[in-house]
This record gives sequence, C-alpha cells and structure tokens, in this order.
Amino acid sequence: MRIEPVFLFDLDGTLVDSVYQHVLAWKEALDAEGIDLSVWRIHRKIGMSGGLFTNQLLRETDLEINEVRVERLRHNHAEAYRRYAGSIRPLPGARELLSWLTEEGIPWAIATSGRMETAAVNLAALGVDPDKVPVVTRDQVRYAKPDPDLFTAAAERLGAPIETAMVVGDSIWDMLAATRCRALGVGLLSGGYGSDELRQSGAIRVYEDPADLLEHIDEVGGRR
Repeated sequence: MRIEPVFLFDLDGTLVDSVYQHVLAWKEALDAEGIDLSVWRIHRKIGMSGGLFTNQLLRETDLEINEVRVERLRHNHAEAYRRYAGSIRPLPGARELLSWLTEEGIPWAIATSGRMETAAVNLAALGVDPDKVPVVTRDQVRYAKPDPDLFTAAAERLGAPIETAMVVGDSIWDMLAATRCRALGVGLLSGGYGSDELRQSGAIRVYEDPADLLEHIDEVGGRR
C-alpha cells in the first residue's frame, strides 16, 4: 500500500519573502533597547521562536535577561514588522505550489515560529485563510523550532502520521525540527541559508524557492 505524503510548510522565507523584514524589525526593537547587534547575527536566528531568539541574543551580548525585557522586545518587533507589511510578497511559485497540492488532493498545512500577530501579515500576503487552512503558530504550542512541536501539531491537524510528512523550510531550525520528529526535511534557499547548511541539518533535497520545488515535486513524493 502506497503511503501518501503530506506537506508541512514553514512560512517566513519559505512561502513568503519576509526574512529580511523580520531582521530589520528585530534590529529596530534591539536598537530601542540600546542593544547594538549586527544584522547578520540577527539573520542567523530567524526561524527560532521569538522567546528563544531574544534569549540567545541577550546571552550573546551579556545583557540581563528578564521576562519584562523579552516581552518588550517581542512587542516592539511585532509593531515594527507590521509597518513592513506593504513590502511583503509571496515567494515565486508559492501560490502555485499550494494550489497544485490542493488540486491534486495532497494535504498541506503551515507551521510557523511566528505568533499570529506577525503571521497574519504573511498569510494575508499569501492569500491563505487560517479559518480554512490548518495553520499552527507559536501561540498554539509549548516549544517552537528547533523543537518539533509545530510540525507534529500540524500533522495532527491533518490527521496524518508525522512520518509521512515532508517538512519544507528555509532555515537550519526547520531541518533540525524535522529530523527530531522523524519527518523528511526539504530545504529552500529563499531564506538566505546555504545548501550545505541545510543538508548538514537534515535536508534530503534543497531547491531554490517554491517555484523550483514545484518543478521537481515528483522528487519529494508529489506526482505530476
């Protein structure tokens, strides 16, 4: 009996071209706290949960970590990110990929480390209604990436064993989470991580963007 795959997608840098808007929003939030951190260091943490992200950044800068500061950083990041909403666009082929999966009857869901306060901006740009499509955000799980909770919850929403899932993401945190829940990781270069980094973190295939993935969908369990 053939096991049908399901597809679980990260959002930022995977379906939506929004990674660098997040970087700039975090930079604004950190600057407001008097924390001087290079943007490349911020980029390396995108894909983690906001809480883990801020804890790591504050630890790297040897500054005091407390709940009040972490919450203030999160709030200021979300506020800054919403100001970038007008510049956020779907990545090439993202809408076409999701439409193709839907037409072929292949289940898919979205699992993002972002909270709905920022994910809503991306979903609107993508044209995805969270009332009609399974979307799991950081608000709904105990731990975010690199823990696997987001992806296991998304698979449960689809009623599918996590072992049948293709986890599609752009960061090493996506691939590590996929490996930890025994799913197969598919990496995309559209978030700024390199092919070697994604493969070393567990990706079985790496493509440029959603359009490239759709072109080669048969390689990861789709049928054209």
